[in-house]
Amino acid sequence: MTIKPGMEMLRAAAIAAVVTALMIWLIPSGGYRWMKVLHIVAVISWMAGLLYLPRLFVYHCEAEAGSKQSGTFKVMERRLYRGIMGPAMIASWSAGLWLAWDLGLFGDGWFHAKLALVVILTGMHWLYGANLRAFAEDRNARPQRFYRFMNEVPTVLMIGIVILVIVRPF
Repeated sequence: MTIKPGMEMLRAAAIAAVVTALMIWLIPSGGYRWMKVLHIVAVISWMAGLLYLPRLFVYHCEAEAGSKQSGTFKVMERRLYRGIMGPAMIASWSAGLWLAWDLGLFGDGWFHAKLALVVILTGMHWLYGANLRAFAEDRNARPQRFYRFMNEVPTVLMIGIVILVIVRPF
């Protein structure tokens, strides 16, 4: 069954919303430390995928469409995106929103800025998904250079997010 890109985004958002609501309802405020552990592990896993997937795309550009090497890249990319990155993104959002709710951060300016950067990071995730579909259908038209650039964007966003969380400049 093939899911359209818009439906995939809607499904991921719905899952994150339901999981977050359940977490807020079921996990008492005393669960803060465990939720922070979950959030950190999920963010590390998500970032690892966001940094690795475009590297796979760079190498996939070199593989001839329909070749065994191209098929191997398709499997690696799909498993990384669906098996690690998707669940890690949902866990990052769910645990992060639970923490923000528990700590009462929704009124803080730095948190709004952080949230904006995380939304952009999520957009990168979904853009990677679109690129993954293009490779899976042997219709990638982008050069290696594009994916090399895309590989740097999550790093810049991550640096901004970490600065906002630690320094809380406003």
